[in-house]
Amino acid sequence: MQIPWFHLYGLVLIAGTGAVLILTPLAQLLARKFDIMDRPVGEKHKHHAHATALLGGAAMLCGWLAVLGGAFLVWHYAPANTRAELLHDYQGGIASVLPRLGYLMAGAALAGVLGLIDDVRGLKAHWKFLGQFLVALLAAGPGGVRISLFIAQPWVGFALTVFWFMLLMNAINFFDNMDGLAAGTAAIALALFTLAGAIQQQYFVASLSALGTGCALGFWFYNYAPASIFMGDSGSHFLGYLIALSSAGTTYFMPEYASTKLPILIPLCILLIPLFDTAAVTVIRTANGKPFWIGDHNHISHRFVKMGLSRNRAVQLVHLLCLLTGLSALPMLWGSFATTVVIALQQILLLTLVTILQYAVRPPDVNAVVPPDQPERQ
Repeated sequence: MQIPWFHLYGLVLIAGTGAVLILTPLAQLLARKFDIMDRPVGEKHKHHAHATALLGGAAMLCGWLAVLGGAFLVWHYAPANTRAELLHDYQGGIASVLPRLGYLMAGAALAGVLGLIDDVRGLKAHWKFLGQFLVALLAAGPGGVRISLFIAQPWVGFALTVFWFMLLMNAINFFDNMDGLAAGTAAIALALFTLAGAIQQQYFVASLSALGTGCALGFWFYNYAPASIFMGDSGSHFLGYLIALSSAGTTYFMPEYASTKLPILIPLCILLIPLFDTAAVTVIRTANGKPFWIGDHNHISHRFVKMGLSRNRAVQLVHLLCLLTGLSALPMLWGSFATTVVIALQQILLLTLVTILQYAVRPPDVNAVVPPDQPERQ
């Protein structure tokens, strides 16, 4: 009996979650043994009070590679009759993507190692950007993925792909500013890309996205407040790479389903909140004459806290916004031009609402005296 693909997506998601759940405590032990810890001394934008293990990214990367390696071994050494029974229609496709998979695994490993070097030794910004550029070049190479946007010139697609990978590695890095925020956002985005790929019957990229979802979810259980381990730059680079890979590797316009080419906007909608936050803090820091890569408290999550939400509630609200923008974009896959325009307007209005809430609503004055005839709200 052949295994349906949606069962395989569930299996790889569970495998990724389980692998990271097992490997993360080991990463915590190794971080303490080799003193790879995040100490907030002298960094005002950090709120944790105690040194925290900083090898969460390594746990996610190793779990992702372990599941892929294990799946390859099972497929390679399984009896031919078993493979034929379970994967009859997919054997040729699996064999054809193995070289490409190895290439993409190498890119993910390099992204994670680059971030790990920064976690352990601390890299100057220009060296980090150079490393990201090299990882992006590899991802956009002959064995990787390529954004086309219906543009005939190959160099345009190559340049867009390199920019996209660098942008998302930095966007997830910027978004890693509260416990559970980046891991949860990555899990939501990768789950939505899994759905998009599955709907379009793009088995390879949907499987990779499902595995990435599981890895991010497995880590989230340890990273959610109060976090016992941080993902560090190794984790943000790895997750940013996976999200860029999933989003760039999915084909959104299928002529038999969609009557317009506007479904190519789906990745921007799924990633709208972290991309908007990255753009906002970059503009604010630049306007204030500060390097845009230096952390501060201008992120959307920090502004929700300034409005009176707890840090946990702020993270939950950001995750709800990510789900809202992402799920509302999926009908673009089969919708008409009018449907896509309405969805795009909804996204713009939502961003406008969030902006008004962040910048127009004054934070509560904790020192204000409540008059006797107006009881204080709980």
